[in-house]
Amino acid sequence: MIEFPKPDVEQYFQSYRITHFAVSSDETRLYFDSNLNGQPNIWAMDLPGGYPYPLTYLNQSSMFIKPDPLGRYILTAFDHDGNESYHLYAIPPEGGVPKPVVPAEPNDRCYFAHLSEDGERLYYFTSAGNPNYLNSRRLDLATGEDVLLHSGEEVSNSLAAVSPDEKSFVIVKMYSNTYQTAHLHRDGEIEDILPVSERQSQVPFVIYVDHKRLLMLTNDNEPYSYVAEYDLDTREFRPVCKIEGEDVERFRWHKETETLYLWTLTGTENRMYIMGKQDAAPRRVDMPLDTIAQATVSKSGNLYILGRGAIQPHNIYRLPAGSDSWEPLTNNRVTGLSTDDLVYPDVIRYNSYDGLEIEALLFKAKPELANGYTVFWPHGGPQASESKFFRPMFQMMLAQGYHIFAPNFRGSSGYGAEFIKMVERDWGEGPRLDCVAGIQWLFDQNISSPDRLFVVGGSYGGYMTLLLAGRHPELFRAAVDIFGPSNLFTFLESVPEDWKPVMEKWLGDAERDRERLTKDSPITYLDQMVNPMLVIQGANDPRVVKEESDQIVEALQKKGLDVEYLVLDDEGHGFSRKENEILVYRRMLEFLQKHQEAPVQQV
Repeated sequence: MIEFPKPDVEQYFQSYRITHFAVSSDETRLYFDSNLNGQPNIWAMDLPGGYPYPLTYLNQSSMFIKPDPLGRYILTAFDHDGNESYHLYAIPPEGGVPKPVVPAEPNDRCYFAHLSEDGERLYYFTSAGNPNYLNSRRLDLATGEDVLLHSGEEVSNSLAAVSPDEKSFVIVKMYSNTYQTAHLHRDGEIEDILPVSERQSQVPFVIYVDHKRLLMLTNDNEPYSYVAEYDLDTREFRPVCKIEGEDVERFRWHKETETLYLWTLTGTENRMYIMGKQDAAPRRVDMPLDTIAQATVSKSGNLYILGRGAIQPHNIYRLPAGSDSWEPLTNNRVTGLSTDDLVYPDVIRYNSYDGLEIEALLFKAKPELANGYTVFWPHGGPQASESKFFRPMFQMMLAQGYHIFAPNFRGSSGYGAEFIKMVERDWGEGPRLDCVAGIQWLFDQNISSPDRLFVVGGSYGGYMTLLLAGRHPELFRAAVDIFGPSNLFTFLESVPEDWKPVMEKWLGDAERDRERLTKDSPITYLDQMVNPMLVIQGANDPRVVKEESDQIVEALQKKGLDVEYLVLDDEGHGFSRKENEILVYRRMLEFLQKHQEAPVQQV
């Protein structure tokens, strides 16, 4: 009988990423951004049952896809090699060379807000002329007339929604990730929908139901997010749909049937609900995926979702109107591997240093493969969470015998308004001690030990990796930092301009909070960093700039520490190109294997 070799590292990355999608107004074509050919581009499929074909060959990531309702063009935005300076473009319906729609300087950021129902007017907001607070504008695509609608002041402003008759619009002011206010602009006047308040609630999403009504996502006066309505005539604000003990993360509205589709984030997974016009309460609906990244409902009532599961890569599904059966539109899978070859996580809970319950995902390598080592993974964000979504890196490590432990420490999303705020102005104390308690739980359960534990993290998770390396080096053997801030003072200075207005509430003030920021900066603990380290950085990263990694690597190399440094010249805050993804994680695996049996350094 023919015996095939064990899958190598590269095989676990033979799936593709889908970041976002759109459907044509007649539902005969599906558009999506993917690295299907190894590079980020926009692709299309004819429905039903078509074969994917490329529309662009720029090899650059896009931010969104918006087809013209009349099929004359497709709007999108591209950055350059991960720098996140997105500019707005139009591409022909059959693809080709993108045409700039809004003139922009190289470092300008342009964000799509709305396209008029006739496809003639584009609404957007931009950093051009107002890099800190952003300006909202309307562009006539036929005449080129570009009108300023609103100039942001004091805090970052975004154009959240435009009425169907284009006579009013909503501006959301962002004071932090957890505090936004919504303001209605009409007839030259401004109305506060959710004004400045001590409650400091969220308004991350707003839509017009019609000319006179708004639906929005908020947690105003509630511990969990819900859907609320605002009547433009009566100025009445009222809750529409709440799910007890669950954060509503997104919703979609079908105007023709007055049906509300909503998805909650409950810790490590999404749940879906439908609430019809006559329904007293929403009903839960099964989904083919554990987590959802995007959803849209067509005029005909067909529902489309993009998501992934713990052992399923990105795929797009359709739920036909009136049906309970999902139809897969894409068939993304890991080449040569079945779901039986992959590992589904257990959800565990443990108590932190102060009694706060922390939830975590525990991926256990199959017994016949387990090598006795564990990877501790603090997630990025920090106001995000580690959910049940497919990570090729995880499955690759599991196949090599590593267990993986991923805690949702305080500050993570999906656990209510108060929990997610716990990380604000406290990046390095409470969350760090939650991680230490999780590590101790691994030791108490005999899953791992200090000489068999590695710490690996990216973004905020990279910061936490560095902080653990400086403050708790005795708990693990070696660390992998993926674009993590190393110095909170230089990080505050180097973030994108439109981030700076929220940094004081999110992280702190460099002068007022100098003592705390010094204590919470990994670079403060250079003398205690003794573990071998691999540092990975995208050269064009605008969020955590390359200098953050440069300074920690240089300082550690000067003291003679074993530090490896990998810089990717054509990436930003992530890995959009398949060859880079494979390079990074092969290098990471080699680093972990190299340090499995090496002597543990003593502090």
